Amino acid sequence: MKDKFAKNINRYRKEKGLTQEALARQLGVTYQAVSKWENEQAMPDISLLPEISKILKVSVDKLLGYISYDKQVTIYEKEYETSQYYGGVNPNPDCYKVLELMPPTKHLKLLDIGCGEGKNSVFFARNGYDVTAFDIADAGIEKTKKLADIVGVNVKVFKADILDFRLSTHFDILFSSGVLHYVKPDYRQEIFHNYKSFTNNDGMHFLNVYVQKPFIAPPPEKEPYSYLWKSGELLSYYHDWLIESCPEIIIDCNSSGIPHQHAINKIISKKY
Repeated sequence: MKDKFAKNINRYRKEKGLTQEALARQLGVTYQAVSKWENEQAMPDISLLPEISKILKVSVDKLLGYISYDKQVTIYEKEYETSQYYGGVNPNPDCYKVLELMPPTKHLKLLDIGCGEGKNSVFFARNGYDVTAFDIADAGIEKTKKLADIVGVNVKVFKADILDFRLSTHFDILFSSGVLHYVKPDYRQEIFHNYKSFTNNDGMHFLNVYVQKPFIAPPPEKEPYSYLWKSGELLSYYHDWLIESCPEIIIDCNSSGIPHQHAINKIISKKY
């Protein structure tokens, strides 16, 4: 718990633009005390946790590293609870670009960000990648495990919120499809810095985001925690990487039973 608290208080303090001295002043403690918390040398008195939570605007559970949700975060949590696979079991076509550009001719660690019901994660594992995946939906995680068992492959899957989870180990490939619109704009720079920092040299990112266009009507699904991207925004985070491709396309969708369209920006980029 101490290590998780140290990382979280450091992260949320910086997100609020507070120095250790400023936080200490508001809490009525010394800056050395805050420094010890962030360096895993000590924990604050339990009576301080509510005030820390109030100042940093984050729950005590999150500060301590626990995942606790009292509200639905995505519209898919209920959809995944059915026996059928909501998104099917065939991989996203973008998975084949990973095979083409980074074939598993050697040991490659791949992270599937927001794996849903696991169709892409299982596809990658079946083709020889060392796959780790996470999602926020319990039902999606269980279906990922079930699909992996049926196919006979290993996928290391766990529950995490994309807003809270940060990489602490390196990967060769980061893959994400239809998930990054859950990242609030204020979090994007810090999250992508983390993703890039924990990508091995010669590693690649295969990502897509939904972008806002005035000629595309809002989707019929009502998602209160969805934040569309702007054209070119995703590309801006990869100015220092090699851009293999970055197309923007319009796709037809019928996921809700109501025909509609999405504007999507994809990026394939490589770290040198």
